[in-house]
Amino acid sequence: MPPCPESAPPEVINYDSAAALRALLEERGLGMRKKFGQNFLINPGIRKRLVDALEIGAGERVWEVGPGLGAMTKELLDRGMNVRAFEIDPGFIGLLKELFIEKPGFTLVEGDVLKTWHQADQAEAPAPYLLGNLPYNIGAVLLANFIEEGRFFKRMIVTVQKEVARRMAAKPGGSDYSSFSVLIGSAYKVSPLMVIGASSFYPAPRVDSQGIRLDLRTDMDGRARPPLFYPLVRQLFSSRRKTIKNNLQSFVSSRIMKGDDPLDIVLPALEQCGIKPEERAENLTVEQFAELAEKVFFLTGKRGEECHDLR
Repeated sequence: MPPCPESAPPEVINYDSAAALRALLEERGLGMRKKFGQNFLINPGIRKRLVDALEIGAGERVWEVGPGLGAMTKELLDRGMNVRAFEIDPGFIGLLKELFIEKPGFTLVEGDVLKTWHQADQAEAPAPYLLGNLPYNIGAVLLANFIEEGRFFKRMIVTVQKEVARRMAAKPGGSDYSSFSVLIGSAYKVSPLMVIGASSFYPAPRVDSQGIRLDLRTDMDGRARPPLFYPLVRQLFSSRRKTIKNNLQSFVSSRIMKGDDPLDIVLPALEQCGIKPEERAENLTVEQFAELAEKVFFLTGKRGEECHDLR
């Protein structure tokens, strides 16, 4: 009788069973690392629905963030997609190589995606789609990083904490509306998908998750990201109890010459945008933030030219 293999061959991995995955991890000596925010989606129906939400077919290029043991990776490859997977855990990297490295259309990027995606983006034509069961500890940070660095996808399907999903989809005036809401809304149309209970994951997290669909906006012609947009939004939300006037005054003060009065820029900018000085950031739309950033950029630049002329 031939000896038993040291590890389970790929064809017998059961991605739908917590017990099977636990046994595989123990067999391979792969411990779960809390710092990586690892939770495997063991609900096959939800995995299928998430991939379906990409609305793409064979031959399309997809980035997958956090493939883990490869359940979603297999689904993508079985549909004939070209997958570039980003994984940080050395143990999982070894397993992913064993499972998929010989598969057509599969590429593995090792390391922290926050540090590796720039180089990966230069190594190929930019992939238009992204799928990710995003680790809880980096989900919001990664999405913000993509946007602020100008890396836009035609469509993203991501799984995040339900709390983060609420912030992504929040509208002006709501308690969940934040600078992150504005950042996401400046680039993408947000469509909440299914809520995913803890029992759909192994190990089960302490909170529910939610699938989110992000479709790149095409209706603002780049106006959502004028100069100063990102820092201005962060500043105006930095002290939510303060008025737009007071927060904007602090923002402008750091961008004009010492001795100049920031109100000479703040008040005209607000007036030209039709925003009341006593208004608060949580009530402004993405479009209002964009217009305000444009006005402040223009007026601070004009003030700098005037000071230069005086010299």
